[in-house]
Amino acid sequence: MISSQDMRILEANSDIPRLSLMENAGRAVYQAIMQRFELKDKRILIVCYHGNNGADGFVAARHLCDEAETDVLFIGDESKLKKDALINFKKIEHNEKVQFLMEDEVDFDAYDIIIDAVLGIGIQGRLNREISAIIDDINNSKAYKISVDIPTGLNPDTGDVPDKCVNADLIVTFHDMKKGLEKFQDKVVVADIGLAR
Repeated sequence: MISSQDMRILEANSDIPRLSLMENAGRAVYQAIMQRFELKDKRILIVCYHGNNGADGFVAARHLCDEAETDVLFIGDESKLKKDALINFKKIEHNEKVQFLMEDEVDFDAYDIIIDAVLGIGIQGRLNREISAIIDDINNSKAYKISVDIPTGLNPDTGDVPDKCVNADLIVTFHDMKKGLEKFQDKVVVADIGLAR
């Protein structure tokens, strides 16, 4: 088990560029889905924010769009995307196989799979109104729900939910089990993203 702080330190001290870690993380989400679903005729929605968790979602979208109809709901602020996240955003921004949607265009019940790439281990304090509303939209959907690294709204170290969190059917976490995921062990896949053990 690993704490969020130890995970950040491990990533910061790694020789692997952050861009490569994002690529590996997004591909791991794609592979976890491919192992569980026949994606022909499936519709996938990926909900992304402007942090690194969202960037993992952008990478997953790039891989998934070759297999299924893939839409991205970006609820973040493009100007707040850090360099590596922005690179991954730009890689799908003009990809004709990836449809970017506005929030009011999204029918959450129209999707077979919804990927939560909103907040990862970087969560701080209470959720803002928009993220809180999106969690409700995801949870109320009949889609199969997959969270990237940590369900949005869950404290990665304690497992506490100060407000609300995405009720994920599957959690694809990276490198090692996060302490806060202990009670969800049966739903968690731990994916190797290349960091040293």
